[in-house]
Amino acid sequence: MKNVKVFFLLLLISGGCSSPVEYDILIRDGQIFDGSGNASYRGDVGINADTIAAIGDLKNAKGRAEVNAGGMAVAPGFINMLSWAVESLIEDGRSQSDIRQGVTLEVLGEGDSWGPLNEKMKRDMKAAQGDVKYDIEWTTLGEYLEYLEKRGVSANIASFAGATTLRIHTIGYENRPPTAAEMDSMKLLLQQAMEEGAVGISSALQYVPASFAGTDELIELCKVAARYDGMYISHIRDEGDRFLESIDELIRVAEKAQVRAEIYHFKQVGTSNWDKLDQAVLKIDSARSAGLYITADMYNYIASSTGFDIIMPDWVQEGGFDAWTARLRDPEIRSKIEPDIRKSIMQKTGTAEKILIVGFNNDTLKYLTGKTLAEVAEMRKKTPEETVIDLVIEDGSRLSVVYFSMSEENLRKQIALPWMSFCSDGMSCSSEGVFLLSGTHPRAYGNFARLLGKYVREEKVISLEEAVRRLTSLPASNLKINKRGELKTGYYADIVIFDPAKIQDNATFEEPHRYATGMIHVFVNGVQVLKEGDHTGATPGRVVRGPGWKKE
Repeated sequence: MKNVKVFFLLLLISGGCSSPVEYDILIRDGQIFDGSGNASYRGDVGINADTIAAIGDLKNAKGRAEVNAGGMAVAPGFINMLSWAVESLIEDGRSQSDIRQGVTLEVLGEGDSWGPLNEKMKRDMKAAQGDVKYDIEWTTLGEYLEYLEKRGVSANIASFAGATTLRIHTIGYENRPPTAAEMDSMKLLLQQAMEEGAVGISSALQYVPASFAGTDELIELCKVAARYDGMYISHIRDEGDRFLESIDELIRVAEKAQVRAEIYHFKQVGTSNWDKLDQAVLKIDSARSAGLYITADMYNYIASSTGFDIIMPDWVQEGGFDAWTARLRDPEIRSKIEPDIRKSIMQKTGTAEKILIVGFNNDTLKYLTGKTLAEVAEMRKKTPEETVIDLVIEDGSRLSVVYFSMSEENLRKQIALPWMSFCSDGMSCSSEGVFLLSGTHPRAYGNFARLLGKYVREEKVISLEEAVRRLTSLPASNLKINKRGELKTGYYADIVIFDPAKIQDNATFEEPHRYATGMIHVFVNGVQVLKEGDHTGATPGRVVRGPGWKKE
C-alpha cells in the first residue's frame, strides 16, 4: 500500500512539473470564425510547421512565436474562385492586392488556362503580352503551376483546365464542331490536365472561339472531368438578353454529364435584364432540389471588366486576332458591324459614357487610360462604334474595358444567396512597377474587403460568420480540395486575422491601385506573409491539386 501511495505522489509531482505544450506559432485570444458558418467563439490557435495543431483554450500553452489576436477575427484563408493572376504572379509572386485582403488560394483558368499549350499557342501568347513580359517555359497545365510554385508565390494556386484552351490546341479558331478524332484529342488533353491536378474544366462561352463550342461538346468534355470528380465552371453563353437560356444550358450540361457546376461572376447585364434575377435563382434552386450541385460566384461591384470583343459579333472574330483586325480594316465590314456595336453598347450600358477604358498594350495610347469611350470618341471626332474599331486595331488587343451595367439591388440579393461564393475576376497586383502602367478594375484590390466592410459590417446583408463560410469552406467543398477552407485540427494553416471594425476596400475606379486595409496578419501553410498589415516577402504558396490528381 505504501508503494502505491508513493507511485501516485510521484505521478502528481511529475504532472505538476510537466512543461506546457509548445507550438511553433500560437495565436492568442482571437474571435474564431472557423468557416462552418456557426457562431464565432473566443479562443486560441496553435500551429506546428504547416498544420493547425490545436484550437480552443490554449492559455497554458506557449509558442515559439506568439500573435495577440485580441479584438480581432481569426478565420481560414479566403478562396478567390476566379483569379486572373496567371501573369501577374509571374511578375510579382507576392500577390499583394489579394494577400492584403486575406486571399490564400488563387483559383485560375476562366475558359483559358496556361496549359496545355502547343508551339503556335506559345508564339501567340508571347505576341499578345502587354506590360508583363515573360518567357513561356512550360507546356502542360501542371508544369505551369509547378513553374509558379518554384518561382515563389505567397498564395496557394489551383487551376481549371480551360475548354477554350483545349479547343484552340486542337481545332484553332475555326467556327465548326470538332471531328471525332479532334474530340478524342481534347478529351485526352483534359484527362492529362485532370491527372496533373486541375480542379475541373472551365468555359467562357461569351467569347470567341469558346462561343463556337456546342452544348454536346461541353457535355462530352465534362464527362471526362466528372470521372476525376472535377467541377464544371462557366462564364455562361450570355449574361444579357439570353441570360435565363444560358443558365438552362449550364444545368443541362450538369445533368447530362453528372458533374458539379458553377456559374462564374453571376450577374444580369443591362437594365432590361435586371428583373430576371428571381427567375434565375428559381431555376438554380429547382435544379439543386432535384439533386444537381449548382453554385455560383460573384464580385461585389455593379461594373464588369472585359474587352471590346464582347460588343462585336462572333463572325468578325473567327480565325484569331490577326484575322479579326484584318476584317476590321475592310470598310465594307466596318460599316456592317457598326450597328451591331452600337446595339451592344445600348444593351449593356445604355451609353458610351458608362464604358471606361482602363488598359492598353500600345504605349502611345496609354494617355487615354481612365477615359470613357464617349470622351475618347469626342476627342477623335468619331462615333463610339468607330472608335471601338479603331482602338482594337491600333492597340493590337481587345483592350481592357469596364462596363457599368449591373444593379446594386440585385448585387445585395445575390450576396444573400447561400450557394454564392466570391471572386475578384482580376489580377493580383502590386501598387508599384509595371502594374501602374495601366489601370484596372478596383475589384483587383478590394473585392473581398468590400464584402466584409460594406456589405457585412455597414449594410448587414449577411452575418460575418456566413460571409466567412462563403469565402472559405463553401468554395473548398465545391472544389473538393483537401484540408483547406476551415479552421480544424490537422488542416493546413492558411489563416487570416483581421479587424472586423476596420476592414475596408479603398480602391476606386478613379484610383484603382489602392490596397485594402484592416487585414492584420496572414499565414499561408503556417508561414506568415502579412504581419501588422505589411507584407513579409515570404512566398510559401503551393500548388493545390484537385481530386483527380495522380501522384507520380
